[in-house]
Amino acid sequence: MTFTTSQALTLLLLLLFCSSSLVSAQFNASECDKGFTGECHSKPKALRLKIIAIPTILAASMAGVCLPLFSRSVPALHPDRNLFVLVKAFASGVILATGYMHVLPDSFKDLTSPCLRDNPWGKFPFTTFVAMLAAVCTLMVDSLMLSFFSRKNKIGAAAVIHHESPTHDAASERGPPQFDKDDGDDARKTALCRHRVIAQVLETGIVVHSVVIGLSLGASQNPCTVRPLIAALCFHQLFEGMGLGGCILLAEYGAKMKSILVFFFSTTTPFGIALGMALSRVYSDNSPTALIVVGVLNAASAGLLNYTALVDLLAADFMGAKLQGSFKLQFLAFAAVLLGAGGMSVMAIWA
Repeated sequence: MTFTTSQALTLLLLLLFCSSSLVSAQFNASECDKGFTGECHSKPKALRLKIIAIPTILAASMAGVCLPLFSRSVPALHPDRNLFVLVKAFASGVILATGYMHVLPDSFKDLTSPCLRDNPWGKFPFTTFVAMLAAVCTLMVDSLMLSFFSRKNKIGAAAVIHHESPTHDAASERGPPQFDKDDGDDARKTALCRHRVIAQVLETGIVVHSVVIGLSLGASQNPCTVRPLIAALCFHQLFEGMGLGGCILLAEYGAKMKSILVFFFSTTTPFGIALGMALSRVYSDNSPTALIVVGVLNAASAGLLNYTALVDLLAADFMGAKLQGSFKLQFLAFAAVLLGAGGMSVMAIWA
């Protein structure tokens, strides 16, 4: 199955789930389904802000994801330069904080809402359970896709020997393993496949979260909430796009596939906003169905993003030869990660 097909199926399932929650909301007349009322409840003002939000967030998303793709024309930002490593570490910190500080708390809030029945939602930690399952499923996808690629291209074990722990046996005593040209080509192909799997998995998690948060923004009638959320989302999409763009760059896709990936990332949040605006009359953030669907999707997205950030991005870089060979670069990369994660954590105040 190609990435475009799986991405389309993911969006289709997401829209079906969200649509079911939207439609069901209009049939529930409980106190939890009553919309926000007060000084900031103004549909005309909120509508103007949301119309401004669509092109603004679209531009920020495109700028973020496209910036790394054009970095090859800048010598200092070439993938084998130290500056690129630091920028990628910063963006990985942003993705990590997105999962822990934005998506996961939203899921906790939804699945522990007083609008849900205490049994079973108050008796079991569904958020962390779903996030755990999502992380394990991401590991399965990583492993199975890499195995499938290796079998399909008949890549031998020598190509991935550098990922294994050394053992003291007769073979090791004879010296380091010798690789011929074919083994080097196999290792390059394996690394390329690995980068492509990472790019695909990461984009899937981002797309799910982007549609959900866009839907919530589009359905809101509270200008006091919408205004700061737009600014936070612009920075969010900009920095998150930089992380995804770096993964797409290392995957070495052709122009067509790069365009498809950029299109999906850039348009999902504006699309979610437009969908929320269109269905705002029947949508209720506090309807039980909406809370369950959005909460489960956010938990799954959080597990995927956290696994990808820690295992596929940060661990792979920090355990790699480039960072292991320089303590100075390691500390700079750690600082970049903390800066990206810290900045994204501060944004959690508004979004």
